[in-house]
Amino acid sequence: MKNPEGANISNQAKRKQTKFMRLSGLEPLVLNENSNFINVGERTNVAGSRKFLRLVKEEKFDEALAIARHQVDGGAQIIDINMDDGLIDGKEAMVKFLNLIAAEPDICRVPIMIDSSKWEIIEAGLQVVQGKCVVNSISLKEGEEKFIWEATQIKRYGAAVIVMAFDEVGQADNYERRLEIVARSYDVLVNKVGFPEEDIIFDLNIFPVATGMEEHRKNAIDFIEATRWTRETYPNVSVSGGVSNVSFSFRGNNVVREAMHSVFLYHAIQAGMNMGIVNPTMLEVYDDIPKELLEHVEDVILDRRDDATERLLDLAESYKGVKKADTETVQEWRSYELQDRITHSLVKGIDKYIVEDVEEARLQAEKPIEVIEGNLMIGMNVVGDLFGSGKMFLPQVVKSARVMKKAVAYLQPFIEAEKGEQQQAIGKVLMATVKGDVHDIGKNIVSVVLGCNNYEIVDLGVMVPPEKIIETAKAENVDVIGLSGLITPSLDEMVYLAKEMERQNLEIPLLIGGATTSKAHTAVKIDPEYKNAVVHVNDASRAVTVVGDLLNKKKSKDYRDKLKQDYDEFREKFLKRKKAKSYISLEAARAKKYKIDWETSTIVKPKELGIQKLTQLSLRELVPYIDWSPFFRSWDLHGRFPDILTDDVVGEQATQLYDDATKMVEEIIAKQSLKAKAIFGLFEANTVNDDDISIQKKGKEIAVFRTLRQQLEKRAEVPNIALADFIAPKETGKTDYMGAFCTAIFGADELANSYKEQNDDYNAIMAQAIADRFAEAFAEYLHKQVRTKHWGYAANEALTNEELIKEVYKGIRPAPGYPACPDHLEKETIWELLDVENVIGVSLTESLAMWPAAAVSGYYFGNEEAKYFGLGKIKNDQVEDFAKRKGITIEKAQKWLHPTLAD
Repeated sequence: MKNPEGANISNQAKRKQTKFMRLSGLEPLVLNENSNFINVGERTNVAGSRKFLRLVKEEKFDEALAIARHQVDGGAQIIDINMDDGLIDGKEAMVKFLNLIAAEPDICRVPIMIDSSKWEIIEAGLQVVQGKCVVNSISLKEGEEKFIWEATQIKRYGAAVIVMAFDEVGQADNYERRLEIVARSYDVLVNKVGFPEEDIIFDLNIFPVATGMEEHRKNAIDFIEATRWTRETYPNVSVSGGVSNVSFSFRGNNVVREAMHSVFLYHAIQAGMNMGIVNPTMLEVYDDIPKELLEHVEDVILDRRDDATERLLDLAESYKGVKKADTETVQEWRSYELQDRITHSLVKGIDKYIVEDVEEARLQAEKPIEVIEGNLMIGMNVVGDLFGSGKMFLPQVVKSARVMKKAVAYLQPFIEAEKGEQQQAIGKVLMATVKGDVHDIGKNIVSVVLGCNNYEIVDLGVMVPPEKIIETAKAENVDVIGLSGLITPSLDEMVYLAKEMERQNLEIPLLIGGATTSKAHTAVKIDPEYKNAVVHVNDASRAVTVVGDLLNKKKSKDYRDKLKQDYDEFREKFLKRKKAKSYISLEAARAKKYKIDWETSTIVKPKELGIQKLTQLSLRELVPYIDWSPFFRSWDLHGRFPDILTDDVVGEQATQLYDDATKMVEEIIAKQSLKAKAIFGLFEANTVNDDDISIQKKGKEIAVFRTLRQQLEKRAEVPNIALADFIAPKETGKTDYMGAFCTAIFGADELANSYKEQNDDYNAIMAQAIADRFAEAFAEYLHKQVRTKHWGYAANEALTNEELIKEVYKGIRPAPGYPACPDHLEKETIWELLDVENVIGVSLTESLAMWPAAAVSGYYFGNEEAKYFGLGKIKNDQVEDFAKRKGITIEKAQKWLHPTLAD
């Protein structure tokens, strides 16, 4: 096949990718050499979704937003938005929908793809979209002049662009035409427009195969080979496409279509395709495709036989109306060769036969250590490869670790019997949750994943002071230190530790992880304090690659230097792009408080004032209140429950995980392994001094809660809210009411440790995750009891669990440390008011984390106008005022409030 003019393959093919596309919503998305395939969600496209079109036409934008949210929850890393329809005002709909998305953090965290064939819609979207987006699309079909003008405008807006393989002659429908248009488009964009080559995405047109027409035989392989040529010739560009087109001729036969999509993607990704529109529900796991079907599909996709289409059509008949689960055949894997049996056990997480197989391997080996370094590591390498390529999910990897540990435990006595033998780990990693923080589920998962990859783990547990971390790191001669934290004070601990490591001239790389951490915080706050490598790891799947690169003798220095450069650049851009927002004084903010008409507002006196405790509640009472969606997220499975159970990408694994969880829940309840305790109180209350809430008993003040007020400058009619606004001021002469609570689950650590003693990390992590769900369920249950019985302001409430999770009830229960009241110090007031530690045994660490970790605390507000809000940033005048009201030093107030400071 010939190459187009102007494309010097011999020179350019030798180049390596040196520039990477950087997109962003609220969070950055960088397409680098470590990135997996980027999936673009397509359901917010009026041309591709009749439901979305109907919702836009009917202006049901809340429901339309739910579709966008579902795509992000389902794993879409970019969402494509198209409003091109003759019966709607596309420009108005695009602007409105993008503005609505900008107010939804769980949606707008991913980048947007503005998709339209009309320039006025694209430009309208570019003017309001948040972050760095992608324009879909431009092409040469109307000539170079318009192509250059549109590209210049897109460049001015700072967006990336999809370029269709289309010119004045028409669509590129073969290999040569694709190359010709790519070379010409690239030349115009880069050399005439000055468009950044890393921001160019070529859509090389995916057409159907197996249509019966001879000219369509090479549609798939031409795309794949054109992709290979494009990425070799122009390595800094990206290649995309709509994958479902390839299987269009098999509509109605989902089993075959799913297999075709997986096979096509498997080969296209290897050739360099790095992003595209893929419906996750129409995708089969490549390795799970039945062998006969796989062979026939690959014959078609790769055009390997003249009769490939006929053979696939014949075979496809047997799959019509068949569900995917019915295609899976039971493997007689126990008849496999020994290594294959061991590998199968590890991959599938089956521990039933592992001791039997490991003993057989031991008898064949010269030394027992060889079974670990040989048979078991071969199997675990397969696990690592499958996990890294997205063919296995986190719960499966943790199950694999359980099998591995059982095998190693069996071999250990034989190894110790032979003096001098020692399994050689490829590196030693110290893991710790920082001082004051008690949360360690994420840390434990990362430890297991690294352990699966033959790293020795030194786990110091939770609430580890910096002195112990550094002392242990030196004594154990560790290669990497991993820090974890969930609460905001943990961020300060990480900064302090980095400073101390620098002061002591340590050279150990730092891994930063946990719910409150981010690349931005790591780059801006931690990295500058430590001259050696600091890297944020946002999920377990990245940990192995990052640690491997840090410890790789050949490329470690280059990798560390590149990390430093990347964080330097990120920090510089982050500080530059921080928008200068306007703030008002605390006095002005108080003048704009949220105003409730206390003359007409209904104040309901609680039926039962005072403090009560619950220590005899059965966990079975809490099961209906469990919100399972966060449970799956803790295992890196993203989606909303119960939809996640039928998701074709993670549904099978999610269902297995859910089955395991519900079995453990029943076992916990039967054995009473966990115990639920709670305390709550309902009190007379009034707002005093604008932002303070005075808690009273028979008119006498017994406590004061200090609230914080929004200070961001807003439109005249929009209030600056504080929680105190939801309680009647003292000067109204009315007595109002407020509550406080703490729920906790005891016994999770003991249960998890009992599993760890059996080398069962899977169930150890499961126990902790279930305890967290029970604590949240208890908080939901107790709030309902308060609303309907103890306070009784919503006595007739009848809400489903789904409605409870969506918080559609009257009243709120905000928690210190969360958006409306980010000040953790107020937990101390709750503890003093309710005597929490003495009554139910929940204590506060020095960073004000609750112990046990499976605990929830907060306030109760009952006014019908009370609502959740985010405080945002505040000014120093409010910090000083807070310190004065609280009776603490300004330095202490700044320490606890600094994450919210605007100055």
